[in-house]
Amino acid sequence: MKNLPLILSSCIVIPVALVYGLRPDLLFEVTLDTTDELNVYSAIMGLYLAFASFWIVGILQPVYWKPAMISTVCFMFGLALGRLISLFSDGLPSTIFILGTIGEIILGVFGCYILLREKES
Repeated sequence: MKNLPLILSSCIVIPVALVYGLRPDLLFEVTLDTTDELNVYSAIMGLYLAFASFWIVGILQPVYWKPAMISTVCFMFGLALGRLISLFSDGLPSTIFILGTIGEIILGVFGCYILLREKES
């Protein structure tokens, strides 16, 4: 149970990273016209894959579990915060991004719950 937020986050973030970096137009209504725009999405892919790799290390190596959990919580709440700011400044996004925001908040809260539970035991 204590690894569940790391497992879920990894299983979600890895495919999303690959879509961002390899085929952002597959799920999202974006048109990338310049090499610079493609580079930004490839950088996002690299960042997502790096975090997911760290979360997997946290699952496999107990010494890294707590830092991996903290990074998962920060990652999820950071994404959700950015999306909420965009919601208020840019307007309502497509359904996939609304669902993503809800999922990020749920994973962040779940990660906090697990961290607090593990601290008490």
